[in-house]
Amino acid sequence: MTDICKLGWASGRVQGVGFRYHVMNAARAHGVVGYANNLADGRVEVLLQGAEQEVQLMMMAVEEGAPRPEVRGVWWQDSLFDEDLSGLATG
Repeated sequence: MTDICKLGWASGRVQGVGFRYHVMNAARAHGVVGYANNLADGRVEVLLQGAEQEVQLMMMAVEEGAPRPEVRGVWWQDSLFDEDLSGLATG
């Protein structure tokens, strides 16, 4: 199975509402590593890395959000694979 890496930016009501916690829990369930960090402009930057099928499922989980967050949109791009990543960090 091929590993891929995607970098995305989620906009909407995604800070202070459990969005990063939702992403972290979903990543653990899918065996995906990376990070979810708040940005100064109100968006959350998300890096997902792992098996292609699992990253695709994670991208859908990010786009759907959780009960409290209101994700208006996510813009994705391919990113460089980082062999040193483990788990999903939040910041």
